[in-house]
Amino acid sequence: MTVAVRERLSRCRNVDVVFGAGENAVHALSAVSLEIHARDSVALLGRSGSGKTTLLHVLGGLVEPTAGSVDWRDRPLASVDRAARGAVRAQGIAYVFQAGNLLPHLTAFENVAFAARLAAEADPRLAPPALLELVGLRAKADHLPAELSGGEAQRVAIARALAQQSELLLCDEPTGHLDSDTAARVLDLIDALRAEFRFALVVATHDADVAARLARAVELEDGRIVREERR
Repeated sequence: MTVAVRERLSRCRNVDVVFGAGENAVHALSAVSLEIHARDSVALLGRSGSGKTTLLHVLGGLVEPTAGSVDWRDRPLASVDRAARGAVRAQGIAYVFQAGNLLPHLTAFENVAFAARLAAEADPRLAPPALLELVGLRAKADHLPAELSGGEAQRVAIARALAQQSELLLCDEPTGHLDSDTAARVLDLIDALRAEFRFALVVATHDADVAARLARAVELEDGRIVREERR
């Protein structure tokens, strides 16, 4: 039986991340190694402060490691300049942050449309109106982020990330501000889009129901990976 080898997207090797110095130093990650391949689905589990969010940011090139290395498509991110690193994130990696991080001066539609311009190809199934409809916010297309509830803003952030049509989607507690019914609809949407477009997904979450949807579970404790399993 031949086992298909999937393309490696992101890899971190023996990564340490230290914030601050001296007595104030915080070791957010210690000797962390992890690979993300095409079409992977990975849950990062752990209590607050375990290093989940920092690891997401390292995988996506938002945080540079204090030690160790991070690759995107087998090229060290440290070998490219800041502008090129930004291009990698724009074209290959999309984020859903815990707080949404919408552009405050743009409407819901404009936030999603801004991200859609980064996509390599236009796909009508992932056009801003279609995505806002799928997350239940077509009627709020003209609203600014300040006019949306926390849950609504998070759903716009998810639509914005999906509009990029990236190879890797990184989510930090993507349903943390949503009620259970809305969260289930959003996760069903992500699942359906993954099945069709086959992007890799890494989710930092406290929610066992969210984690159960993903094929791999990576548990962190005090900045170290203490358990990894496939389901």
